[in-house]
Amino acid sequence: MFHNLFSGLALIMSWQSLLGIAFAVVFGIIVGAIPGLTSNMALAIGVPLTFGIDPLIGIPFLLALYSSSTYGGSISAILLNTPGTPAAAATVLDGYPLTQQGKGGKALRMALYASVIADLFSDFVLIAVSAPLARVAMRFGPAEFAMLLLFSLTFTGGLAGKSMVKGLVSVLLGLLFATVGLDIMTAQPRFCFGIHHLSAGFSFIPVLIGIFTLSEVFIQVEKKVVNGPKTNEVIIADSKDNRVSKAEMKACAMPIAVGSVIGTFLGALPGIGGSAACFIGYGAARSLSKNQEEWGNGALEGIAAAESTNNAICGANLVPLLSLGIPGNSAAALLGAALMIQGITPGPGIFAQHGSVIYAIFAAMILSKLVLLLVAPPFINVAQKAVSVSNAILFPVIVGLSFVGAFAINNSMFDILVTIGFGVLGYFMRKFSFPTAPFVIAFLLGPMFERSFRQALMISRGNLSVFIQRPLALCFLILTVLSIAMIAMQRSRQRQRLGEAKTAG
Repeated sequence: MFHNLFSGLALIMSWQSLLGIAFAVVFGIIVGAIPGLTSNMALAIGVPLTFGIDPLIGIPFLLALYSSSTYGGSISAILLNTPGTPAAAATVLDGYPLTQQGKGGKALRMALYASVIADLFSDFVLIAVSAPLARVAMRFGPAEFAMLLLFSLTFTGGLAGKSMVKGLVSVLLGLLFATVGLDIMTAQPRFCFGIHHLSAGFSFIPVLIGIFTLSEVFIQVEKKVVNGPKTNEVIIADSKDNRVSKAEMKACAMPIAVGSVIGTFLGALPGIGGSAACFIGYGAARSLSKNQEEWGNGALEGIAAAESTNNAICGANLVPLLSLGIPGNSAAALLGAALMIQGITPGPGIFAQHGSVIYAIFAAMILSKLVLLLVAPPFINVAQKAVSVSNAILFPVIVGLSFVGAFAINNSMFDILVTIGFGVLGYFMRKFSFPTAPFVIAFLLGPMFERSFRQALMISRGNLSVFIQRPLALCFLILTVLSIAMIAMQRSRQRQRLGEAKTAG
């Protein structure tokens, strides 16, 4: 393996390839940091630029663009409470609270380190065990996917917030809004109320921007109105606390390891994207943490878990693409299209026919992470200045960027109304202590869960036993029940300890 990698590295050590990787990293960070512009959009812009270019220049350019834009989404997530990409949705939970504490630089650096470590881990796994991982992924049918998604929903919903009930209610509310639009099986309209714009359902980006970004603006405006002009309007970035210490890095080693493994595994499963995986990895790492009460309030461990998970997807989702010719998600589909344009057909024969080129691409993937480590710090220093601006200036800019991002998805004014509507919904959810993260998770996973569940029932002719007859599906179902029981017991102990503390006081 290493001999092939060194041979591949020699092939891409030209100034054209290195310049392409460097430009892609810079461009990817900028695109990822702009709310509403996703990694898929970056790839969609980049693919036409590779027409007629040597594959040893064009494909590394696209892969560097993909991974750097995934990291770039953490910048606005941490500094502005606005995920630059859907994959950074979980980063908001701890990133923005750290910015409010004057530790935005520390959070951004932890996101960078976690992203690079997880991405490199995923790349090496891709290189070493792509074929075995692909075989595991192919064993997942509709029943297994349905139970995996059910486990993800209950797990994250139960852990979010201070109340398990409110977390699960938030999940159900997200699933409800996810059903709006045409039925995925019969194409019959559901909850459209005669509004033709709703036939396609609610777009994810406007919902995400509304729930996280506009709701935060509404909350801050309310504080200013209620508390008056004495309210602190400026978030000060403490330059003395922008470095990640050795102790903090050691504390985040476990979340990074958990996120890397989960992201790599989920990335090899067709259909599980970074936006879904980041919450799964975040929830799993939180359940193993000794400081669970800090998560969601500014925990570096939370950023490490979220960013390591969503970046580990980048390398792993090429496993089914390269080994079987099956793109795991839309980003992999775009990369597959770029390969075919270059005359390289993904599939079982790709290593035999284009082995030298593929290993050169692998080497470029690793090299791009090292370039990201060099290029990202200056962006962090510049980006931090955004939070030193008065809220009177910052919030209108955030609202404007939110509307631009929402409109850019479908070039539709209706999406701006959707953003405003979900911003209001997010405001009331936060006012009444309903966690917003489970809502977003459920809204994202809802269509996938419904499709897998109904496909499994169609295959079994309506027999629910299909979910216990298949070993992997049964395993995820048991994990779902156990997770609910464990979370309920954990919440009960917490309430008991609080009651004892109040009595003692």
